Amino acid sequence: MEALSFGIPCSKVFVMTGSEWWRTAVIYQIYPRSFADSNGDGMGDLAGIESRLPALRDLGIDAIWLSPFYTSPQRDAGYDVADYCDVDPLFGTLDDFASLQATAHNLGIRVIVDLVPNHSSSDHPWFQAALAAGPGSAERGHYIFRDGKGVNGQLPPNNWESVFGGLAWTRVMEADGTPGQWYLHLFDSSQPDFDWQSPWVREQFRDVLRFWLDRGADGFRVDVAHGMIKAAGLPDYTPPADGGSMGGATVLEPGVVADPAATAPYWAQPGVHEIYRDWRLVLDEYPGDRILAAEAWVDPLSHVAEWVRPDEMHQAFNFAYLETLWGGPALRRVIDDSLAAFSAVGAPSTWVLSNHDVVRHASRLALTGDNLQGHGIGPKTVGLPDAVVGLRRARAASALMLALPGSSYLYQGEELGLPEVVDLPDSAREDPTWFRTNGERYGRDGCRVPLPWVGSAPSYGFGPTAASWLPQPAIWGELARDVQEGVPTSTLELYKLALRLRREHGLGLGSVSWLNGLGDAVVAFTNGSVTVVANTGAASITLPAGEVLLASEPLTGRTLPGDTTAWLRA
Repeated sequence: MEALSFGIPCSKVFVMTGSEWWRTAVIYQIYPRSFADSNGDGMGDLAGIESRLPALRDLGIDAIWLSPFYTSPQRDAGYDVADYCDVDPLFGTLDDFASLQATAHNLGIRVIVDLVPNHSSSDHPWFQAALAAGPGSAERGHYIFRDGKGVNGQLPPNNWESVFGGLAWTRVMEADGTPGQWYLHLFDSSQPDFDWQSPWVREQFRDVLRFWLDRGADGFRVDVAHGMIKAAGLPDYTPPADGGSMGGATVLEPGVVADPAATAPYWAQPGVHEIYRDWRLVLDEYPGDRILAAEAWVDPLSHVAEWVRPDEMHQAFNFAYLETLWGGPALRRVIDDSLAAFSAVGAPSTWVLSNHDVVRHASRLALTGDNLQGHGIGPKTVGLPDAVVGLRRARAASALMLALPGSSYLYQGEELGLPEVVDLPDSAREDPTWFRTNGERYGRDGCRVPLPWVGSAPSYGFGPTAASWLPQPAIWGELARDVQEGVPTSTLELYKLALRLRREHGLGLGSVSWLNGLGDAVVAFTNGSVTVVANTGAASITLPAGEVLLASEPLTGRTLPGDTTAWLRA
């Protein structure tokens, strides 16, 4: 751990010095409303997060990334921001953020905040001013307003569809009571897109960056980092039937990608890079290696690497890895492609298996269907996962991921082996996707169910009462943190061991040297002093020589069963 220094006055901020900590960091995503509830209202909050930080220190992570906690009407769980420089009362206050951050820093944990620059809430004063000012005003120029097509402008400006389903355009009623212009929202109608061609918008977000950097934030995860800039003229576009709603590959096999010429006119436009070069200059004004991490759903990996060139962002999520099917050839290929693409621009590869937008990998890796990106799974999903197979593969996949060089992201609860909650009642669902598709897509609620901390407590220790904003399943009692603590075979202890060994053996700074001859289903390599063998097949294999340091399932002698990963002393 690098040296720590702490400012004493409230106006001063913590500074953690060191050299490019983010290249090897394990970063833990916290979804605030579902992590820990301090006051019993059923909603997680900043004070709840602070109270549980010692558990994350004991887990062995380097930083936390907080999903949005800004002022918001919460129509999209906080990704509809009404004030970028304040905390929503649902989660606490700016003082609560300062306290959380101070506690985290005292524990040696950095704090990364989520930034949502593609769109704001329709409740944001900037958008309300745009509605009031009318067509042609400077205020409307801060968002993407256009006249409609048709004799009376009754048709949307183009055929774009929302990521959440339905039209990506909504028509407004003008001040005189007549139907008026349309505004673009790539997500919910309550999330109007900014016009990033506007110098005014760019200046406002420089101020937002500085607001949180001045308060000691260690960096930003940038939501929809491949959005923001739209193609000139906003041309019609019909995405391929098998394409991902957020862009990226149209298939789940690495190496087989969408035609770059078919890139959606609202994703991955070249102009986004000018924005990030400007932001990088802002971050470089501050000490302590503050970082930018991109949520960029683009394909192929060589294209993702454009977001992390030396003068742009520091990290980009490796969604190609997340989307790779559980199998030896596919995993070897995506690991090779990732290391080659990111190293070509001097950046570390990142690795991720779950987040708040996709089916948890303890379920996803056992799905027999193809419902992986944001559509969710539920009772009527074809090919629902086998829970035993899913957890076994998840443990093996996590052990494989944490041995790879670079930086890894963990999503809250994956260290407990939490599965996707499939059987949420329709009446409890809150994801806009569910409503905008009339229940055709289940959305993301199943991966956002509040965490279990204490198996025998109300709301499984999520809060002091039985309330939780999404209902928790009975299996949470078996998977709660206190139930797994100290149990050598538990998923929690597997993660703790993997993270400790990762640090001790310097795996984040290492390199991959492939081992051959163990069969197509086996992913095997050395990274420094550790040999990693992941058996993705059904048939058992014999492990190569070396002391077993870790195994995702109990071993009998030198036999490595299917869906199991082992680390050996090389």
